[in-house]
Amino acid sequence: MRIYKIIFLVFFFSFSVVNAQKKWTLQECIHYAFEHNLHIKQSRLEKTNQENNLKTAKKERIPSVSATVSNTANFGQNQDVFGNHRRNDNFNNSVNIGASVTLYNGSRLEKQIQKSQYEVEASAYDLERIKSDISLQIAQQYLNILLNREVENINKSAYENAQKVYEKAEITTRVGTTAQTVLAEANASMAREYQNMKSAEVNTKNALFSLALLLQLEDYKDFDVADWDVAENVEKTDFSVSEVLEKAYSWHPQIKGAEARIKVSEMQTKIAKTGFLPSITASAGVGTFYFNSFNNDGGRNFGQQYKDNFGQQIGLTANIPIFNKGITKIQVEQAKINEDIAKNNLQQQKQELLQNIQKAEYTAENNFEVYKSAVEAEKSSKLALDFMEKSYQAGKSSIYDLNTARNNYVNAQGSAAQAKYNYLYQVKLLEFYAKGSLVGLSE
Repeated sequence: MRIYKIIFLVFFFSFSVVNAQKKWTLQECIHYAFEHNLHIKQSRLEKTNQENNLKTAKKERIPSVSATVSNTANFGQNQDVFGNHRRNDNFNNSVNIGASVTLYNGSRLEKQIQKSQYEVEASAYDLERIKSDISLQIAQQYLNILLNREVENINKSAYENAQKVYEKAEITTRVGTTAQTVLAEANASMAREYQNMKSAEVNTKNALFSLALLLQLEDYKDFDVADWDVAENVEKTDFSVSEVLEKAYSWHPQIKGAEARIKVSEMQTKIAKTGFLPSITASAGVGTFYFNSFNNDGGRNFGQQYKDNFGQQIGLTANIPIFNKGITKIQVEQAKINEDIAKNNLQQQKQELLQNIQKAEYTAENNFEVYKSAVEAEKSSKLALDFMEKSYQAGKSSIYDLNTARNNYVNAQGSAAQAKYNYLYQVKLLEFYAKGSLVGLSE
């Protein structure tokens, strides 16, 4: 029995460790958001609502059938011209079944169905737009985590180097070849690098926490992301704004959604114009009734009266609009205004997309220039650090000079990493506009 308990405990803790160590890929983060994000859920519900409206519109093609059953009991009396009082107690029952269907209304029904289809299309693009926006937010935060993790490694390496310098200074001070001030400065430098390392660790945790909040995770404490193989040095990628824009116009949901809403508004105008046209409705029905006076013992039975009092009816009804106070005209004018609004909205969306692409391309160009200069600064500061380390070991430079050179190199490394990820995000953003996917990240 004991061995089973041990096996269970080993399995349980192993599973817990594995589960706690799970690292999310970018694709997993995006997929989770698609399934759980409340904004996406809301948009998906709105799309379902539009789909139901379409189903309702299609059902209008089917004739409507209704049945009515009426039962009435009357009790009372009346007085004739001679002053005689008579009881008037009776019971009557009727059953009717009828059907009606619209034969003609200016194709209003077909236009309504078409409009509902366009509304479903627009709501689908709304959903895709929210997904795209959230995907980009997740990607940006994901890259921010990777940046902070790289900065964390830089500071960790700097701390380890400062620790080595301190340990060496401690030995030389002990044997009397190094002044106490050198040891004190080495200790202070090590403390500063330790603080920087811990600050970098906190920044990484904060970035992870921000992504967990974006994903709306309930349990965020063990949340972590998988590393992405980012090249140590990145090359410049050239983009043509016009080419990226042309591709974005062909797929981007904010453009396709605006185009769908133009179709909705145009169809609504056609629907409004049907108000000037007549409508024809066909109807048919059957019915029967039963009547019995409580004062008449010789009344016919229930079944016989139903048989005798049976009737059918069929008819056509034409509704011809003559004057409705000009309301239909106003509705058509309003529908045309809504067309203009929808077309203007499309131009606004195109302008917004153009500006976003221009901004991404402009920012990418500038960020790459910053990145190149940061890389050169990093190389220069590394050479300066190497020289200063040799000079310090030869006793020609002070520990203050060494720490200054090391700080310059660490800062240059951090600046180069920041510039690299800033440029990288803009490149991925432009690729997203051009291809509709986060190339090299979510795949």
